[in-house]
Amino acid sequence: MPDLIFPKAILFDMDDTILNSTGKSAECWQTLAQRFAPACGGVHPEALCQAMVESSRWFWSDPDRHRTGRLDMMAARTKVIADALQQLGIADEALPREMAKVLRALRDDAMSFFPEAVEVLTALQAMPIALALVTNGEPGEQRAKIERFELASYFETIVVEGEFGIGKPDLQVYRHTLDLLGVVPREAWMVGDNLEWDVLGPQRVGMRGIWLDARGSGLPPGMSLHPDRIIRSLTELLEDVKRARPSH
Repeated sequence: MPDLIFPKAILFDMDDTILNSTGKSAECWQTLAQRFAPACGGVHPEALCQAMVESSRWFWSDPDRHRTGRLDMMAARTKVIADALQQLGIADEALPREMAKVLRALRDDAMSFFPEAVEVLTALQAMPIALALVTNGEPGEQRAKIERFELASYFETIVVEGEFGIGKPDLQVYRHTLDLLGVVPREAWMVGDNLEWDVLGPQRVGMRGIWLDARGSGLPPGMSLHPDRIIRSLTELLEDVKRARPSH
């Protein structure tokens, strides 16, 4: 590993970096299908679940749909479910929204800290490092997570896409956050699970981009992007910080 310079700031993504937001996604879809299959004309729960999962993958695979959808998650979930029901020949205007509300509750109940997250954030707080949280999404949904898990107590700065008006990977987001912290890019690291948002974008402004590959899936085949560091858990991030040498 190249010689590390001790960071003056670390920027964190939130979902699937600090909070495990999708780890139980499959179980949520299965529970939703089991609960609503009777209201869907007797469609088998497995068929309903498969249709919703495929609809969700299709919806979120497009960058433009992703950008607009994450700013109104209720509308996005309703659209995903409505499209799945349509594929199954079910026409009901009210049912998709009702199911979307239940899905949100299921996802909220399933959300949790990654096991090491609190320990790592607490340890970093005790160091001379400015911490920032940079998250895409709508203010209501993201702020609810921040409040529920008391994340504001760990960070000097929190930048939410729906409040700032621009989201990752727009370079203005990283520069704005660094300006708030009073740190230049070469003195900062960013860590997150999204290769474009949390690695490529930060690298383009001169930051160290660290990819959290919590599932151990490895870089996609043919990927030309090269993270400065790939970690499996935030514990490895803390170990890197401890190994880093002072900048002066």
